Amino acid sequence: MSASTVLAPLRKAAERIERRTPGHRDRAVDGLRALALLAVPTGHWLLGGFTLDADGGLHNASPLSAFGGLAPVSWVLQMLGIFFLVGGYASALSYRRRPGSAGTWMKGRIVRLGRPVLGVTVVWALAAPVLYAAGVPEASLRTGAKLVVQPLWFVGVYVAVTALTPYCVRAARRLGGWAAAPLLASVAVVDLLRYGPLAQSVPSWLSLLNILPGWLFAYQLGVSWGERRIGRRGAWLLLAGGALLFTALLAVFHYPASMVGVPGAARTNSHPPSLLVLALASAQSGAAILLRDRLARLLARPALWAPVVVINLCAMTILCWHQTALLAAAVPASFAGGLAGLTTAPDSLGWIVARVGWMPVFAGLLVVIARYARRFEAPPAEGRRASPLRRAVGRTVAGLLAAGYGAFALGLA
Repeated sequence: MSASTVLAPLRKAAERIERRTPGHRDRAVDGLRALALLAVPTGHWLLGGFTLDADGGLHNASPLSAFGGLAPVSWVLQMLGIFFLVGGYASALSYRRRPGSAGTWMKGRIVRLGRPVLGVTVVWALAAPVLYAAGVPEASLRTGAKLVVQPLWFVGVYVAVTALTPYCVRAARRLGGWAAAPLLASVAVVDLLRYGPLAQSVPSWLSLLNILPGWLFAYQLGVSWGERRIGRRGAWLLLAGGALLFTALLAVFHYPASMVGVPGAARTNSHPPSLLVLALASAQSGAAILLRDRLARLLARPALWAPVVVINLCAMTILCWHQTALLAAAVPASFAGGLAGLTTAPDSLGWIVARVGWMPVFAGLLVVIARYARRFEAPPAEGRRASPLRRAVGRTVAGLLAAGYGAFALGLA
């Protein structure tokens, strides 16, 4: 079978997607969203590992504990700033064009985000007892629960910042790109208190004050961009200012180099976000705005545009189920003992090489899982919708199962 024969169906699919794409579609923004989405599983799969205990149970580990020099990889793979930037941009346009009230607009967004989250947590809540009965150690199930729930914090934060869209729009129209400056200042003040001379007398919960402004920063930049209040000059300022601040925080103020959490580390940049996260988001946002036109021209090619469309259509599926793909490989492998790059400690160069080799396996498993899990992203067809009573009962049961699984993941049950 020749290469042209194999590629012909893919070429036809790409052409079909091209024909169905509206002319007003912003391909650059969709491309940025797809890039940020792919960075999430790539980062988790590459920088997350396991160790095996004496009973064959899996426990979380990270190669960053043994290889601090890998920290710059996390700078590239930490693209949540881009995700929030694009989210703010899209929300500004959607809010402006909404056909109904702001409440109806917000309700639609919450349902679209919440359905996939309920789907993955309910499936795992039902599967966990079955897996335990099949011999999977409780340690593996708890580790898996943490990995499954871990990316879902993002959805809650995203819903919160989306709810602030009307205020972000008003701030953007009044202050332009500078509307994000108070958020940066707020995070800087909290960081000064928790890391400065008064750190010993500051309560630990104070860091939680960074969660909302920390992630709202890039979202506000996106709203200002969508309102056409950030141009090339503002983008250059974001890029240069963010890069300078990022360098100063690392070199002068000795912030941790990793953008993701490292087991055993005293400080983390990501949970909650530190000023270093905002500096990186600023530089990434400036670069994204400057590269927008070039990216749009690149994605005018059907062969490049088609994957972007597919990734965006499966956005929540990728976010919710990529850790399940990792576990689908690791849990069966744990019964065979230590398997390089999968269930052995991530403390050698050999592990890194082996883990890179496992990446296509994880991707393949995610594709298989997505074929079935994708239904949680799509609303039920009109003819298949249940009665209001059945929907209410179903939502209640699903909510209880999801809450129970969340409690299990957090060690509360």
